[in-house]
Amino acid sequence: MHMLKKDLVNQVSAELSLQKQDVNMAVNILLETISKALVEDRRVEIRGFGSFTTRKRKSRSTKNPKTGTIMDIPERKTLHFTMSKSLKESLINETE
Repeated sequence: MHMLKKDLVNQVSAELSLQKQDVNMAVNILLETISKALVEDRRVEIRGFGSFTTRKRKSRSTKNPKTGTIMDIPERKTLHFTMSKSLKESLINETE
């Protein structure tokens, strides 16, 4: 099971009795703000949920499984998410 952005908008809209257009705009602004901060190498922390940071992955060489040729993968940034303690506990308790 998965949740799409439109599902999130629908749920927040229903809970707050707001128009979907307004909630969609707020969600878009939130996501753009988080994206901009991460591009600027800033840490984004949402208390009770978790934090987002960027990390650099080193360049490396790997073998293409189809052709067998050696390929060089350049250094790149990746996104890292660390969940909050309360979210982690909620997930653990749900599986028990």
